Amino acid sequence: MTTTSSPIEINQIFLEQAQTLCRGGELLPGGVMELARKLQKAADTATPLKVKLGLDPTRPDLHLGHTVVLRKLRAFQDLGHQAILIIGDATAMIGDPSGRSATRPPLTDAEVQVNAQTYLDQAGKVIDVRKAQVVRNSEWLSGMKLEDFLKLAAKTTVAQIIAREDFANRLKENRPISLHELFYPLMQGYDSVVVDADIELGGTDQRFNNLMGRELQLAYGRERDPQMVLLMPLLEGTDGKVKMSKSYPEHCINLTDVPEDFYGKLMSIPDALLPRYELLLDLLNEQQLEEQAQQFKDGVLNPRDIKMYLAKHLVGQYHGPEAAAAAEQAFITKFQKRDIPEDMPELALSAETPYGLTALLTDQQLAPSRNEARRLIQGGGVKLDGEKVADVDAQIAYATGQSVVLQVGKRKFIRLNFQ
Repeated sequence: MTTTSSPIEINQIFLEQAQTLCRGGELLPGGVMELARKLQKAADTATPLKVKLGLDPTRPDLHLGHTVVLRKLRAFQDLGHQAILIIGDATAMIGDPSGRSATRPPLTDAEVQVNAQTYLDQAGKVIDVRKAQVVRNSEWLSGMKLEDFLKLAAKTTVAQIIAREDFANRLKENRPISLHELFYPLMQGYDSVVVDADIELGGTDQRFNNLMGRELQLAYGRERDPQMVLLMPLLEGTDGKVKMSKSYPEHCINLTDVPEDFYGKLMSIPDALLPRYELLLDLLNEQQLEEQAQQFKDGVLNPRDIKMYLAKHLVGQYHGPEAAAAAEQAFITKFQKRDIPEDMPELALSAETPYGLTALLTDQQLAPSRNEARRLIQGGGVKLDGEKVADVDAQIAYATGQSVVLQVGKRKFIRLNFQ
């Protein structure tokens, strides 16, 4: 059955709300106009939209990538709509196969429950938990009878499930797919049936799972206005390449990181990634980013200064203004006031090629020989951005747009710019 609605005149206020809510994301199906229609209908009928976000507590920490969708949930909250936060303690026992090339290791129920509580505590730094409907999907999934689960499984086909990119790739590469993984999108989609969601939020990797929720709502009898799906891009981690994910903790900026680490990690992101962080973390809109890009080009702004503002702002948001001020001062003391001159030679290096540190020292005449370079490193006389390098076989590799200061002894400095 089609769910197309009769054309109605959309009030400008709801169109503007929809445009703001969709900023940076992809809305399916119907786009901005369909969301504006839903917003207007909700206002006309005094019935807030039910906006669903599910988080599986597979690890104890939330990271900045999670806050992209949490911020959207808070934006709906601020407009008076009902936020529904689903702690996926049942689905976490399987593990989301999205983006996976192998089956996730199973978690125990005790691990999941500990993680679930930390998720709720951390999510409360972004959304208003007191006004949100917080539920755990074990409330309905763990108690399902076999006949109910079989009815759920009958709502889709094996062909539909294995057509999703993750499974298709694993089949093509002859990698195993465990049978229980096929149930994951059905279980997550059934959450939308139970809470009767109007909107579901997720990352772009959740396209299949979120649209499954819409299909299951139709299959279970919601023939009018099944949920829309707002998909947000995945925020890259500190390397600028790999998505920020619990599967890649080395690239994560966790909400539980101590303020100095939180601040320092943000300062380490590549300059090229800065606009993406500002957009997805709601600091600037597209027009403001265009103006900023021109200011960078004209030399009016320095990306380092913008990163310092971003770092202080976000640390303040999650740890408080006093912690943010202390983290900023610690960073300045550690990296900017450690007898490092403002003017120094600069060297452009390829971001695609690792460089052996001993070779670099000799090539740039910072050490007279390879042996002397190794001796300097072993003696603690070589630093990268103020941090001693202890490994004589160290390879230097940074992402495009990053810049680090190589120091040898007390008086030799060179800035390495990776392109």
